[in-house]
Amino acid sequence: MSNAPTKSAVDERIKSRSRFREAMIRPELGGIVGTVAVFTFFLLFAFDSGMFNSQGIMNWSTVSAQFMIIAVGACLLMIAGEFDLSVGSMIGFAGMLIAIFSVTLGWPVWMAILLTFAMCIAIGALNGYIVIRTGLPSFIVTLAFLFILRGFAIFLPQVIERKTIIGGIKDVAEGDWLAPIFGGKILTGLFQWMGDAGIIAVFERGSRKGQPVVDGIPMLIIWAIILVIFGHVLLTKTKFGNWIFAAGGDAEAARNSGVPVNKVKVLMFMFTAFCATVFAVCQVMEFGSAGADRGLLKEFEAIIAVVIGGALLTGGYGSVLGAALGALIFGVVQQGLFFAGVESSLFRVFLGLILLGAVILNTYIRRIITGER
Repeated sequence: MSNAPTKSAVDERIKSRSRFREAMIRPELGGIVGTVAVFTFFLLFAFDSGMFNSQGIMNWSTVSAQFMIIAVGACLLMIAGEFDLSVGSMIGFAGMLIAIFSVTLGWPVWMAILLTFAMCIAIGALNGYIVIRTGLPSFIVTLAFLFILRGFAIFLPQVIERKTIIGGIKDVAEGDWLAPIFGGKILTGLFQWMGDAGIIAVFERGSRKGQPVVDGIPMLIIWAIILVIFGHVLLTKTKFGNWIFAAGGDAEAARNSGVPVNKVKVLMFMFTAFCATVFAVCQVMEFGSAGADRGLLKEFEAIIAVVIGGALLTGGYGSVLGAALGALIFGVVQQGLFFAGVESSLFRVFLGLILLGAVILNTYIRRIITGER
């Protein structure tokens, strides 16, 4: 009687190996390993510091959400084979436009927000149009807009208000129908109930006695979740997502296959601008002011989060979920060092080590599985 495996048994083993291979070359792998490593570190060294109580969780979740919002746009654009270095400057520029329109000119806040979105998305389209029409690297084109937008963010308030910070946005936003969508909080009743039940901490004295220390989930976090879900579904479940991968993988082959590469790239520049503007609006609604220096270096932080999440700088490969994990690592490390009592200036050192480790891990495992050298 033959001991040879049946056909079905062989097929099952092949299928199993295929699934393992797919799991190992997922772009999120580096982000997953980095996230596990970071949380393990801070659970060991900062667990008793308050990092994982309600207020501590909200602190690092809010910071992570900031990075996630801009990382989603940067991720899709990088997968499409392009970069946008003007993201940070656009955050400062967009915030300043809202302040000038609403505080200085006295327009309704909803009108200021919508007009700012329209202008910034148009600038994103202009970035993409110049890249497509001239053939210049997007690195150079958006680097130019980095300086242009930052210059306007400084120049406009100085000329109009004789200062580089414009406040009073919370006052003019009072009663506005659109402002709470970016600067409000949700589930406040649930958090009050948890405070009354002793599940989360409450203030013990003062005018806020009995109120929960964390009184709701900021809309910033909700926007981050919405954009991550939207980006993931767009990239993995739609034909347009396949076009994004194709445009970044081999643009010429994609064109020959009927993919509208130019359209895809321009739309991704516009979406990146949209994400930067969401960040800006949430920020000015939170602080009640706009500053010319807001968003400084955010473009590089977004790119680093995307790379930690497994995207290739050459395009055609990446994951929105991976970028979200990269942003989570950012927020946890930035806040965790404070809770762990580590000098905050070491944040960049930790970030660089995580970035290097994630990239090496992704590259090494992908080469083993694919047989590349």
